[in-house]
Amino acid sequence: MTIFLARPERVGEGIALAVKDLFDTAGLRTTYGSILFAEHLPDRTATAVARLEAAGYVIVGKTNLHEFAYGITSYNPHFGEVPNPLAPGRTAGGSSAGSAAALAAGLADAALGSDSGGSIRIPAACCGVVGFKPSRGLVPLEGCFPLAPSFDHAGPMGRDVETCARMLEALAPGFDRADPGSLDELEVGVAWLELAEPLVRARVQTAVELFPRGRAVDFPLPEGIGPVFMREAAESHRGHFPEHADAYGENVRTKLERCLEVTDAEFEDARRRLEEYRQRAAEAAEGLDLLVTPTVPFVAPPAIRDDLELRGPMIRFTYPFNALGWPALALPCGPAEDGLPASVQLAAPAGADARVIQAGSLLELGLRARPREAAEIRGSLPAGQA
Repeated sequence: MTIFLARPERVGEGIALAVKDLFDTAGLRTTYGSILFAEHLPDRTATAVARLEAAGYVIVGKTNLHEFAYGITSYNPHFGEVPNPLAPGRTAGGSSAGSAAALAAGLADAALGSDSGGSIRIPAACCGVVGFKPSRGLVPLEGCFPLAPSFDHAGPMGRDVETCARMLEALAPGFDRADPGSLDELEVGVAWLELAEPLVRARVQTAVELFPRGRAVDFPLPEGIGPVFMREAAESHRGHFPEHADAYGENVRTKLERCLEVTDAEFEDARRRLEEYRQRAAEAAEGLDLLVTPTVPFVAPPAIRDDLELRGPMIRFTYPFNALGWPALALPCGPAEDGLPASVQLAAPAGADARVIQAGSLLELGLRARPREAAEIRGSLPAGQA
């Protein structure tokens, strides 16, 4: 069980920051979760990390992750599994699990993660913390090992929304936290509740009820776009994988072998479907200020080594916003199945990062004012679902 893969010899004064070991840090070992880079010492620091350091954050450790950030369980065959401090025996999610675990364990006050299909928001949901995936391009990715570049994002993680907001101000100079006023001013669409487990659905519904102008909408899920992501992942590893395939763990090796098999015809068809999806999503969001969904359809599942079967369901609600490049916030919203936290996701069209952050902050305050809701929900569920 490993949270940190490297730690500085001395930690200075400042806000304790955990950095996913996908980001280069000058003079501090950076593995990208791979044995191929076990002794890698970068000579430059990733732009996002440098901006945080300049704003007074100090690195307390480089955090463990799913190998090359390509997975959602963060069982790493080279460096060990990331524990879930909130729920031993359950997955911490992935791939930014070490960053979420460091927060949940109180080992850091802020954390930096990356997100290509949900890798900030999924571990935030599993570990009961907050994670924010900004609009595509808002936070620079220079010095971060790529997975699928047009899906990749870097973003903040914290134990509350305010931490993420302050980090974003440092990560994206010029970011302005415009105040939406109150939740009752927002036109809110609610989607995918029926696809979540009963108590997760109930907890997210509790959050939805704090938006007076919330209504169900038929927001689409993407279909047939996977080959775009897969082709990009294949290209990211084309310089390493053919010669060093045996040095990759079985889970990621299997995925990359599939990625390398994507044909040009499959890629072009998927790219067309992606453009159509983006158009349909924009139409579905017309007239809305915010979209509210579950972050994942269930609580943190039991820890497993191979995510190939779990991956699809786990990223179902997060992956769409990587495809769209929209900002999305994962926020814990109370206990659900087995007493583990459910997580609500707030999203909006690209560029509306401030709206998502401020709505999340107001929602967080509203949820804290309803501490008895969990017991009320359990009491109202039919027998066998509580």
